[in-house]
Amino acid sequence: SKLTNLGHLEMTWRRQARFHPLLVRILHKSRLRYYGKPEKKMDMPYQAYFEVADGSGMMSMVLWNSLCPQWYHSLKVGTVLLLDKYAVKTSYPFKTQPTPGDSQMKRFATIEISLNVRDPPTEISIIPEEMVKPEWGLPEVKYRFITRSELDVLPNNHSCDVIGLVTFVGRAERARKRDHIEDFWLYRWAHAIDGTSDQPFILELFATSQPDVFERIHPMTYLVCTQMRVVQNLTENPSRTIYLTTSNESQIFITGWHKGQPYTKDAKVKNFIQWTKSQSEADQMKKTVIGGYYPFPRPPDSFLKY
Repeated sequence: SKLTNLGHLEMTWRRQARFHPLLVRILHKSRLRYYGKPEKKMDMPYQAYFEVADGSGMMSMVLWNSLCPQWYHSLKVGTVLLLDKYAVKTSYPFKTQPTPGDSQMKRFATIEISLNVRDPPTEISIIPEEMVKPEWGLPEVKYRFITRSELDVLPNNHSCDVIGLVTFVGRAERARKRDHIEDFWLYRWAHAIDGTSDQPFILELFATSQPDVFERIHPMTYLVCTQMRVVQNLTENPSRTIYLTTSNESQIFITGWHKGQPYTKDAKVKNFIQWTKSQSEADQMKKTVIGGYYPFPRPPDSFLKY
């Protein structure tokens, strides 16, 4: 069929009522958002953002309402889609922006693709990876993996991906989303090592839309976290403890979930796997801890400094 591309769509969308099909690859996936309110009667008030790309660049795609429970778990990072009968709208200006693995990729930020169950009813087709042809020119998923030895020099809010062997995982804790509101974020702390430093990655892992993974993070599992953000607040604590926290587009994977993921081809992931093969499992097991209260960032060692 006659296809269009994202670059052409951005230039011509105002002059068209009907758009040609799009062939795109998913590069980023946000957590599922529930926007229901008691006074609004909606059956499925859900929304999820994806960043999709073709040879011309990258654009946001929004999955709405009842399409979310139907499609959200099937649409993974790396999945190739054929989209037809979609809508195009001006972009929502306040949404979060993931950091692309390819810094040269053009981003079309003025419009977004809107997928709805009606007006018009979108047709979504997943193209199996073995049927994807090189001549389609779809970009590969690229990552920004760092090692623990590289972390200390990175600036605050820098976006990166990490892989490590879990040595500690804390209990699930809750934090209020806003003061005086009965709505909470669920999170847990974890430590992971990669053999490049004596220090572990300290990870603040908020529950994303992957409850099956979040609940199964255990010591001795291989943990991959994508689109993490560096947090280092030097003014509060001069000892400069640096940690990583999840973003709206973070994905978390543990042993058992890695097969077929695009990051398995990354050089730093392969180096980490080689390092784990040289380690004694029994020795590492002795150093692992699970559960308990983990006060972090740690308070100063004297009340005067506090």
